[in-house]
Amino acid sequence: MLNPQLKLNTKIFNEDVEQVPIRKGFGLGLVIAGEADKNVVALCADLTESTQMHLFKEKFPERFVQVGVAEQNLATVSSGMAAMGKISFMSSYAMFSPGRNWEPIRTSICYNDRPVKIIGSHAGISVGPDGGTHQAIEDIAITRVIPNLDVISPCDALEAKRATIQIAKTKTPTYLRLAREKTPIITTEETPFKIGKSEIYWMPDMGLAQVGIIATGALLYRAIMVAKELASENNGEGIKIKVMNLATIKPIDIEAIITLAKECRAIVTVEEHQIAGGMGSAVAEVLAQNCPTPVEFIGVHDSFGQSGTQDELTEHYGMGKESIKEAVRKVLKRKV
Repeated sequence: MLNPQLKLNTKIFNEDVEQVPIRKGFGLGLVIAGEADKNVVALCADLTESTQMHLFKEKFPERFVQVGVAEQNLATVSSGMAAMGKISFMSSYAMFSPGRNWEPIRTSICYNDRPVKIIGSHAGISVGPDGGTHQAIEDIAITRVIPNLDVISPCDALEAKRATIQIAKTKTPTYLRLAREKTPIITTEETPFKIGKSEIYWMPDMGLAQVGIIATGALLYRAIMVAKELASENNGEGIKIKVMNLATIKPIDIEAIITLAKECRAIVTVEEHQIAGGMGSAVAEVLAQNCPTPVEFIGVHDSFGQSGTQDELTEHYGMGKESIKEAVRKVLKRKV
């Protein structure tokens, strides 16, 4: 069942569940952050509408800078403005930022510990028809290794809005990972969100869970659907699962991951990213040091993306519901 304490969207199992691009939540949240603090500024690399930063530009044109197709300058100018007391939000496609400008982000922003918020839109395979050159499926790996940099991957537009509002109040460099396509609304305006804290979104009606699924970003919806479907098998005596929303990949919620692993003794991680170096790797690092546990990883297996619809690519790369179910059954056999 959905965790009643989190006031989640009970309509997520309806066929007509509302779907909104996650990046839209960022755009709305940035306007709210700008209204709350006049030091919030926005910079973009020629993708203002695509990243939804145009909403801020229209509201606060004097606080918006169009850098153009110059992602390295985007990072250095953002850092310079932050050094002068501004809270800089910089946006582009994730493939270009933090992809193309990784070193300026590392050195100009994070090495100097500037409060710059790096917004990577169109992350994962959600950019679909644009193909492998534009599909950032390595961005979690290259950001979570940089000191001082927080990494957040919201599950829907409402969580992205809350995350944007919160990161505007921190003094920490932050990477916010956003998907392009419409995603089912899982949360509500009342659902809690706190940087560095995970939440259990799905739990068994009764008893302990047999498997824990840890998911991040847009694939959380599929993970919840899998948990519901597996629980209903065998006349309601199916596999009992807990689903964790790990929206903050760094700083990672070590205590919550250990607690889930101790209860379930078997974990499946789900992310729209390369398996190597991603969220699943971060979870495995926690478990290896604190609570060794069998883990199965759902994500892209050491390959580049290609052109196709989001659903086609999700299935092709083994990130669909049936692949998650197979991973759950497989990890159960390895359970200790």
